[in-house]
Amino acid sequence: MKTTLLKSENYTRSPWKNGGGIFTDIADAHRPGAAVKDWDSLLWRFAVTPIVAPGPFSHMAGIDRLQMVVGGRGLVLKAPGQEFDEREPFTTVRFTGELAIVTALEAGPVEVVNLMARRGVAEIELGALRAPGERPLPAGTHLLYAARGDCSVRLGGQDFPISHEDTLKVELTEASALALVSGLAVLGSIKIAG
Repeated sequence: MKTTLLKSENYTRSPWKNGGGIFTDIADAHRPGAAVKDWDSLLWRFAVTPIVAPGPFSHMAGIDRLQMVVGGRGLVLKAPGQEFDEREPFTTVRFTGELAIVTALEAGPVEVVNLMARRGVAEIELGALRAPGERPLPAGTHLLYAARGDCSVRLGGQDFPISHEDTLKVELTEASALALVSGLAVLGSIKIAG
């Protein structure tokens, strides 16, 4: 098990693919040996971003996306023939990057966590840990983001405090057990295929 505390003051910023906003990038991975780290070389990305006005989502061919509101409420994603309801915070929705989505904000701006991965390269999961207790954690990369105040988790018998907006990156070569000790954490999990 390898753990790395990612501090919010070290996060980087990058524009949305369509230029309509700014991501706060927490962690990502690109193809090994890629000359440029861009959307074409992206394997996965974990980021937060505000959505302050209704508008279209970026077209991201070949990318699977998970999203969760962590600040504010009332977000609905509208696509042809379907809606993705994120009105309540900490509800995860899954959609493809090819889908033509337009946002509706029913109660003002929101902040969301995005976990994206290149289809066929990585399997991703995104959820909120709200109640203390233990859960299995498979091999892979896991990101525990303190979205609302400080929190604490236990891994391998060791407690890890995570300050507000910081992230604990956990890389596991074999399954382990994770326990939320206090607070609330958003858990993003990435398993590289193969």
